[in-house]
Amino acid sequence: MDVMTQAHEFDPQLLSEVAALPALPGVYRYFDAQGGVLYVGKARNLKKRVTSYFQKNHGGTRIGHMVTKIVRMETTVVRSEAEALLLENNLIKTLNPKYNILFRDDKSYPYLKLTGSQAAKEGESPSGAAFSRIAYYRGAIEKKHRYFGPYPSAWAVKDTILLLQKVFKLRTCEDTVFNNRTRPCLLYQIKRCSAPCVGHVSPEQYALDTSNAVRFLQGQTQEILTDLEQKMLAHADKLEFEQAAELRNQMSSLSKVLHQQSMELGGKNGDVDVDILAVKVQGGKACVNLAMVRGGRHLGDRPYFPTHVENATDAAVLDAELDAPVSLVKEKSLEALVLEAFIAQHYIDVPVPPTLVCSEPIDKDLMAALAEQVGSKITAVHQPREQRRIWLEMAQKNAGLQLARLLAEQGSQQARTRALAEALDLPLDNLEALRIECFDISHTAGESTQASCVVFKEHKMQNSEYRRYNIDGITPGDDYAAMRQVLTRRYTKLAEAARNGDATLPDLVLVDGGKGQVSMARQVFAELGLDLGLIAGVEKGEGRKVGLEELVFADGRDKVYLGRDSAALMLIAQIRDEAHRFAITGMRAKRAQVRVGGSKLEDIPGIGPKRRASLLQRFGGVRGIASASAEDIATVDGISKDLAEEIYRALH
Repeated sequence: MDVMTQAHEFDPQLLSEVAALPALPGVYRYFDAQGGVLYVGKARNLKKRVTSYFQKNHGGTRIGHMVTKIVRMETTVVRSEAEALLLENNLIKTLNPKYNILFRDDKSYPYLKLTGSQAAKEGESPSGAAFSRIAYYRGAIEKKHRYFGPYPSAWAVKDTILLLQKVFKLRTCEDTVFNNRTRPCLLYQIKRCSAPCVGHVSPEQYALDTSNAVRFLQGQTQEILTDLEQKMLAHADKLEFEQAAELRNQMSSLSKVLHQQSMELGGKNGDVDVDILAVKVQGGKACVNLAMVRGGRHLGDRPYFPTHVENATDAAVLDAELDAPVSLVKEKSLEALVLEAFIAQHYIDVPVPPTLVCSEPIDKDLMAALAEQVGSKITAVHQPREQRRIWLEMAQKNAGLQLARLLAEQGSQQARTRALAEALDLPLDNLEALRIECFDISHTAGESTQASCVVFKEHKMQNSEYRRYNIDGITPGDDYAAMRQVLTRRYTKLAEAARNGDATLPDLVLVDGGKGQVSMARQVFAELGLDLGLIAGVEKGEGRKVGLEELVFADGRDKVYLGRDSAALMLIAQIRDEAHRFAITGMRAKRAQVRVGGSKLEDIPGIGPKRRASLLQRFGGVRGIASASAEDIATVDGISKDLAEEIYRALH
C-alpha cells in the first residue's frame, strides 16, 4: 500500500491493520496516545474509507492534525449501512470523540400517558383501574398503557391535557384519590371532569370519550365532529334532548378548541405527524431547532446545540468525498452536515414521524438507512410549500434567535471564566479546560443529610457530572463532619488515579462556607497529599447579603473580596447557588421518602386516607410502620392480616 505519511511516521502495526481491512460495511474508531477517542465513522467499504485517511495529504487542515494523532484503530464489521448508522451514532454519543459533531441528550422527552382500563369484576364497584386516566409522563414505557408524543416540552403536554379535560372530561387524579372519593371534586364543578369516581358517567360513555380523545390526539378531529353530530341528531329524533344537548356542548367545546389553536392540518398535504428541522450556523456555533406537529397540532419547538462543530467539519467532508463526486461535496454546506448529524443521532432513541421538513437537503442514503432502521418509509422535504413552508420559516426564525442568545450568553460566560482565573491566578492558557468543583451540605435539623458536588467546565455547568452523596455515621447537624466525609469519598480514589496519570484533579475546589469548612477541607487534602492551593471557601459577607461574599483559602492566603459587580463573583455565585440547589432538591426527595414513604403507603391497594391516617397515628410515622412486624400492623383497626403482610412487603 502506497501510504503518504505527511511528514509523520505511523506505527507499522497500524498501517498493516489498515491494509488488512475488508471491503465490507462497518464502523471505525481512531484513538490517540492517551487512549482518547478522536473520531468515529461509518463506511460502506471499510478498506477504501480508512485507507483514504492515510494515503491523502491533508495538509494543515484539522483533519490533517487529527491524522497525525492516530496511534490505534478499532473497526467493527456490520451487515448493512443501516446497522453501521445505528452503531456509529451510538458510539458517538457514548465515546464523545473530539472530531465528530455531537448532540448531547439533555433529558428524555415528556409524553402524554393514557392508562389502560380494566373492567370491574361482577359484584365489585368500579375502581380507578376501570376508567382510563391522562397524565404527564417521563420515563420508561410500560406496555399496559398508551403513550402519545414525544412532546417538545412539559408545557406542551400539560396544555394538551387541559384541552382533553375541557372537551372530553377525562380524569387526571391518581387511583388512590379516585378510589376514596365520596363526592365530585372541583374539576367536576368547573366542567373539566365527568366524575366517574362517583358514578356520574357510565363506563361505556367514559370509554367512548376516551376513544374520542385518542382520535383527537391522532388528528382525526373532523371525523370526531361528524360522529358527534350524527349521534346528536339521532338522540334528537328520539326526543332524547338531554343527551343531544350534552353532545352539542361537546361539539361546541371541540370547535372552540380548534378555533383557538388555529390548527392547520398541513393544507393539501394532510400532515398529521411531522418534525420540522431548521439549522443555523454562526460564530463557530450551531443550533438545530426541532419543531413538532402531532395530531395536526403544532406543539412548539426545542433547540439543540452541537459540540465540536469546527473540528468535525473536515472529517465529515472527507467522509462525504468518498460517497459522492467532489462537485457535489462542495455544494454540501456546514449547515447540511450539522443537520445530517442531528438526524442520525437524534432518531436513535426517539420515534421518527413519516415526514421531516428540513431547511437543508438531506442525503438520500442517510434517509434510506434511517427508514431501514425503523422499518417504515420516511420522507425528507426540502423547500416545502404552503403550511409546511410556514412551519419551516417559524423554525428557522427560532433557530436564529436561539443561536444569538447562546452566543451572547457564552460571550458573557467566557468573560466570567477569564475574570475568575485572573483574580485567583488560575491557568489562562486553556480556559475551556478550567474545571471547578463545588460542594454543599443540606439537611433539615440534621435529618436526611446529603452533600452535593457540581462541576463547572467549558464555561458552563456540566450536569452529567453532578454527584450526590448520602451522609451517614455523623452527629446529626454536624456540617463539618459531613464536609469531611464527602471530600474524603470524592478525592481518595481520584488522588491515587491522578498520581498514576489516569485522572485530572480540578483547578479549583469550592466549599460553601467559611473558615470552619475550609479547615476541614484542608485536613482532608493534607491527608491525601493534595495541593492546598486548590481549596477556596465561599464565606457569607456582612449581614449575609448577596454580593458581599469573600473567598477564604486553605493555603493561608488573605481573604479576597471580588466586588459586588465583579464578573468573577457572578461566576462564583452561579456555581455556589447551583451546588445549593442540587443539594437541597436531593435532601427534600430523601426526606419525603423517609417521612411519607415515597408515597408507598398510598400506592398499596386498599390503603386510603383513613387507613393511612390510622397507621401513622399508631406508629408515629412511616419509619415506625416500617420497623413494625406484620402482626403489629394487623392490630390497627381496619387492617386485615393479608393487608398487613402486603404493607410489610411494600415497606421492605
